[in-house]
Amino acid sequence: MLRSMYSGIAGMRGFQTKLDVVGNNIANVNTSGYKKARTTFQDMMSQTTAGASAPTDIRGGINPMQVGLGSQLGSIDNIHTQGNRQTTNRVLDMALEGDGMFIFGTGIEADGGEGQITEVDVNNLNLQYSRAGNMYLDEDGYIVNANGQYLIGQQNAGETDSRYLRIPEGAASFSIQGNGVVNYINEDGGTEVAGQIVLAKFSNPGGLDKVGGNMFRSSVNDGMIVTGTGAPVLNEPESNGTAAVVSGALEMSNVDLAEEFTEMITAQRGFQANTRIITTSDEILQELVNLKR
Repeated sequence: MLRSMYSGIAGMRGFQTKLDVVGNNIANVNTSGYKKARTTFQDMMSQTTAGASAPTDIRGGINPMQVGLGSQLGSIDNIHTQGNRQTTNRVLDMALEGDGMFIFGTGIEADGGEGQITEVDVNNLNLQYSRAGNMYLDEDGYIVNANGQYLIGQQNAGETDSRYLRIPEGAASFSIQGNGVVNYINEDGGTEVAGQIVLAKFSNPGGLDKVGGNMFRSSVNDGMIVTGTGAPVLNEPESNGTAAVVSGALEMSNVDLAEEFTEMITAQRGFQANTRIITTSDEILQELVNLKR
C-alpha cells in the first residue's frame, strides 16, 4: 500500500482537531475571561531509505534519504494574553489588568460568620482560578461567582490569613478599589473594610487545566508559587507584579474573530488537500489493479 494514503489520513485527523479548537474559540468569543487555544503540529517519524555518508578523499558526503509518514498533533496551547475590557458599571463586575487570577474555593463551611480559613484549610479547599470577574452576593452576603464558589480574600492588607469575603447585613453600599480592598458603608454612615481580594500568580499559566465554567485548575506545570505547606501564596493586587482590579468592568475573551476565521479556512483547505492525497493514491492503486487486465 502507498505511504501517501496513510499520510493523508494523519493529516485529515490533525486538521479535524484544529477545526475543533477553532470552533470552540469562536463559540466562546463573548465568554468573560476565556483564553483562546491554538493547535500546533509535528511531523511523524520518517522512514530512512538511505543513510548519510561522510566525505572521503575522492568523493563528497551524501545526505540521508528519508520519506515522511505524515503529521501529528504537537500541542494545544492556551494563550493567556489580556482580553479587552467591557464597561458594565456594576460594582461586582471586576476585570483584572495584568497578571494573576481570582481564587475561588469550596469545601469549608462559611457558617454565616466571618468565613475564616486557616492555611491548613486552604490545602483542603477545592481551589480553582479564573479571570472571569462577574461576582454576586449570596443570601449570607458572601461574594461568590456564577457557580456559587466563594471568592477568596484576606481580612486586612498585609495579613496572611485567608477568608471568604462578606458584605455585612445592613450595609448601605460597598465599593472595590484597584488594590482589591472591599469597603462598605455601615448603618451609621461610616466606612469599614470588609477585606481584600487576593490573587494567585503563575509563571506558566498555559500549564493550567481548563475545567469548564470559566474556571482553571492547578496542575504540576503551572508554576504557581506556594508556601511550605503547599498552599498558594496570596498576592495582593497591584503588588509583586500582579494585576489591578477594575470594578465596574469585565475582561472579555481574547479571541480575534478575523484570526479564527483565517485559521478555519486554513484547516478546511488543509483537510481538503489531504483528501486529495487519498483519492490520488486510490487512483494509482486502481491503475495497478488494472494492469492485470
